Amino acid sequence: MTTIFTRIIKGEIPCYKIAESDDYFAFLDINPLAKGHTLVVPKEETDYLFDLSDETMAGIAVFAKKVARAIGKSVPCKRVGVAVLGLEVPHAHIHLIPINDLGDINFARPKLKLTSEEFEEIAEKIRSSLDLL
Repeated sequence: MTTIFTRIIKGEIPCYKIAESDDYFAFLDINPLAKGHTLVVPKEETDYLFDLSDETMAGIAVFAKKVARAIGKSVPCKRVGVAVLGLEVPHAHIHLIPINDLGDINFARPKLKLTSEEFEEIAEKIRSSLDLL
C-alpha cells in the first residue's frame, strides 16, 4: 500500500515543499515541534531507515545536510536537531528540527498550530536559503 509520503511526493497530497532531487524529497512537517520542522524522505518507499541501501542512506544524509543548513540560515536557532523515529509512517524519514535546547526536540510536547500563510512563509525562507548554498 502506498504511504502518505509517497502520495505527497507524487503531488496527490499538497505539502510545503522545501527541496527535491531525483532520489529525495523534503517538506515541512504539518505538525511541527518548531517553525521550520522539516521531514526528509527517500523517494524509494522503504519502511525502516536502516533498511535503505548504503548508497541511499549516504545520499539522504548529504541531502538532509543541505536542507539543515538552509533551515539554520532561515530560522532563529542554535542548531538543527536530527531525529529518526520511524513509527508514525511506514516510510523512512528524518526529522530536521530547529532547536535552542534539549527540550525542543521532545516529541511529547504539544505541536505548533500554524496557518497556511505561516507555513508558506517559512518554506519560502528555507527554499531561498537553500538556493544560496
